[in-house]
Amino acid sequence: MGNVPLFEELDEIYKYKMLCGEALHITERRMFSIITRTWNPITGCTHNCSYCWARRLAAGRLKRSKRYREGFKPRLNVQELRVKFKRNEVVFVSDMGDMFCEGVPDEWIEAVLSVIAKFPQTSFLLLTKNPARYLNFEFPANVLLGATIETDRDEITAELSDAPPPSERIVAMRNLRHPHKFVSIEPVLDFTRKFADEIAAIKPEIVYIGYDNYNNKLREPQLRKVLSLINVLERNVCLRVKTIRRAWYEERGI
Repeated sequence: MGNVPLFEELDEIYKYKMLCGEALHITERRMFSIITRTWNPITGCTHNCSYCWARRLAAGRLKRSKRYREGFKPRLNVQELRVKFKRNEVVFVSDMGDMFCEGVPDEWIEAVLSVIAKFPQTSFLLLTKNPARYLNFEFPANVLLGATIETDRDEITAELSDAPPPSERIVAMRNLRHPHKFVSIEPVLDFTRKFADEIAAIKPEIVYIGYDNYNNKLREPQLRKVLSLINVLERNVCLRVKTIRRAWYEERGI
């Protein structure tokens, strides 16, 4: 069965199955299992997350490429605005950056959204750590709006990133009036007892959760705590589980 876009008129049961991977061939090696294609009209980010794989890639193997000669500074790649999309594709927009970080002008975002509007038969997935900016734009129904919310403990992310704190992201996503929302709890960081309820209150169509894949030695919770969170979340949301393992300090017996 082919990939079906996230339209308002989709049968609700079929849409749920599609998002949960029951109507798709799941490839867990991808960042998100429903994605069939990536598109980078805007690259770079000002959040400076210490564990960001994209920033590391831009500073390493891609540092001599035109897009990353100035580092991970936000950039509008004008040629990407001429790209065409096929019916029923599910496109991850700007996986090499955050197009809603404060370093990106509104005009760039509007330019990307104008392209998206030309392809109503294609689904587009957006992801940010600054979802409050979502409230400043109008999105068509074929867009899935996501936020990375690794924890609900602001003091942890303050050590790792210049992005808005998780508490602000949670409020913004809860206030977002859009029919298609998702949350990425990746890399999962230590959290409070209220975390599952806070995620459920966002009313996401799908939630991804997984540990860090890049040996960053983050303040991640013990495996038993994450398994308990998964158990609670899957009662209330469509959950896709990614990398699950013991915390790095459990493996070393620290």
